Amino acid sequence: MEKFELEESLKEEIRAGVLGDGFMKIVQSVRRGGEQFKIAIRPVEIGGERRYQAEMNDAGQVSVKNFDADGIADGLEELIAQKGARDLHLMTAKGDLHIRVTKKGRALVSRSAEMNRSVELRPHDRVKNLPLTAFDSGAFLKAASLADGEGRVRASMRGKYDQVNEFLKVVADVLKGFSLREGETFTVVDCGCGKAYLTVALYLYLTQVAGLKSVRVYGVDRRADVIAAARRMADVLDLSGRVEFVESDLAAFEPPNESRRADMVVSLHACDTATDEALAKGVEWKARYILSAPCCQHELQKTLADKGAFAGLMRQSILRERLCDILTDSFRAMIMRILGFKTQVVEFVSSEATARNIMLKCEFCVKPGQSGPVAEYLNLRDYWHVTPWLESRLEGMLKRHLERFL
Repeated sequence: MEKFELEESLKEEIRAGVLGDGFMKIVQSVRRGGEQFKIAIRPVEIGGERRYQAEMNDAGQVSVKNFDADGIADGLEELIAQKGARDLHLMTAKGDLHIRVTKKGRALVSRSAEMNRSVELRPHDRVKNLPLTAFDSGAFLKAASLADGEGRVRASMRGKYDQVNEFLKVVADVLKGFSLREGETFTVVDCGCGKAYLTVALYLYLTQVAGLKSVRVYGVDRRADVIAAARRMADVLDLSGRVEFVESDLAAFEPPNESRRADMVVSLHACDTATDEALAKGVEWKARYILSAPCCQHELQKTLADKGAFAGLMRQSILRERLCDILTDSFRAMIMRILGFKTQVVEFVSSEATARNIMLKCEFCVKPGQSGPVAEYLNLRDYWHVTPWLESRLEGMLKRHLERFL
């Protein structure tokens, strides 16, 4: 037997514990030249089936992979064959096994008293009334740097954590009663995905909580650095091919599926007219759901003239800015209603999390071109003598509806 190698009886005990019915968790830490490599394996439920999740921490770099029974058997052999000083802790329903291999290669073994623990396979560690705790989001939170190495949400990232949770609550609400037909894939495009917190969380939520079996998510952003970082996160979480990131201007992007359609379009804090572009793309891609939380809005401020009784208000820059924010989102909501979307403007998150807490919640489910929405839009637009950017962007679709009332 080679130095650091475990006795055959110990190997068999580990195999039986991990591959048996009462397996709870196995953790092994290996010391390599002052650095530590740690692997933790536990059973999880994914899509209603038993899987094994392995979380590897190599000198602070965390990666996660999921395996079926055959895959975990192979991975277990690699774990057992590790050389060098190490600590192993195996937890099963019947008890715990501790093995410490010293620098000299001696294995120190201890076992707990026999136990009769209940093992319940769950898709998450804790239950709270938050979407990110409705599934096992620990690996994602760490990979996205929303949580520290112990799984605690970072104080500096609490606002972003809350935003993603509240956005997912809206997703859950609009998808009530929705189901995929056999063989269909639910396609989502995140417009201006940035660091991809929402992009990845949305995929995990749709597949692990909403129960959609086939989902493809595309994150689009024109910044090469954030796309590169997002791709690395997808690799770490073993999501490459299911969550794809594309470096592109949104105006030039098309979903790379045969129909060039998207079922859901989301946009979290895309700046100024980028929000309008996301809304326009959602309309052109015939999306059923469009969820957009606007960010800064400047386009209307350039063209909005002082208006009679509003002159005093318009003189104050902060009040002018807020008025333009309200008008811009009002125009957006009205245009979406004209084009057949049931549209609500809601506060999707507390203002303590972000001052930009307004969301346009749109579902394509009504007849386009109804007289009420068209009249409301024209009255407001013509009162202020402006042409909203979104109207110009969607002129081809809006023109026939608006001309009937001009």
